[in-house]
Parts: sequence; structure tokens; C-alpha cells
Amino acid sequence: MSHSSPQQFLGFLLGSTHRRISNGFSRVLRPYDITPEQWSVLLMICDRSGINQKEVAAAAAKDQPTTARIVELLLKKGFIRKSMNPDDRRAFQLYATEEGQALIGNTLELEQKVINTAVAGLNPEQLEELRTMLELIYHNTGNTHQE
Repeated sequence: MSHSSPQQFLGFLLGSTHRRISNGFSRVLRPYDITPEQWSVLLMICDRSGINQKEVAAAAAKDQPTTARIVELLLKKGFIRKSMNPDDRRAFQLYATEEGQALIGNTLELEQKVINTAVAGLNPEQLEELRTMLELIYHNTGNTHQE
């Protein structure tokens, strides 16, 4: 039985690459008291002011309990606020505070630097092709009725 390198398996390579990028981003975010996971949710709330928690979960491809935990952490840190949805009293609308907006403004460039380091050596056409392929893989893996 031959022992193959894990790097030859696409799933391993995708997962390892994601962890390396996430760890790098986590290091540069440390002084801001936010994780990459929290940052991505805060970014979404900044971009879609008034979004509800269910919409955040769907857009971020996270389950409801994980999203609820992240939202609570962002609330405690003062990065977001929530208010009652006038159309649905069970749902809250989420808004970034000035502090949350400033944090995103101060860290967008850091995120871009981490990504630029990761994709160094790829030309614009390769980057677009990579994005297209990853979007297809993402779409394909969302199909839970595979046979």
C-alpha cells in the first residue's frame, strides 16, 4: 500500500490553504480584538445595514447557533447594535456602530495584504479563473443530495 502525500488530495489542500490564510489574518487582527470569523460577520453588517441574524447566517453559510454566538460577541465588544424589526417582532435588525465601522475601515487593507501575499505570482486572468473554480466548488458542495 503506497502512502500518498496529503497535499495531493484536493480537500486537504483547500482546507490547509484556508487555515493558513485564516491564521495569517488572525495574527494581523489580534490587536483589534476580533477574529476573522467575527470580522467577516461585522463586514457583512457594515455592508448591509439592518440585516437580520437569519440573513447573516445564510449569507455567511453558517448555522444559526454559530451566528448567534458571533452576533453576541460583536454586541458585547460594542461593534454592532440591534433593534427590533418593525415588520417582524421576533427578528432583530443589526447595525454596525461607529466603532465597528471604524474597525472595518482600519482593517480592510490588512485583509487585502494577507490575500495579496497568498495569491502572489498569479496574474489577473488566473485569479479570475481561480475565483470561478472556487465558486463552482462552493456551489457543488452546497448540494446535499449527492448520490
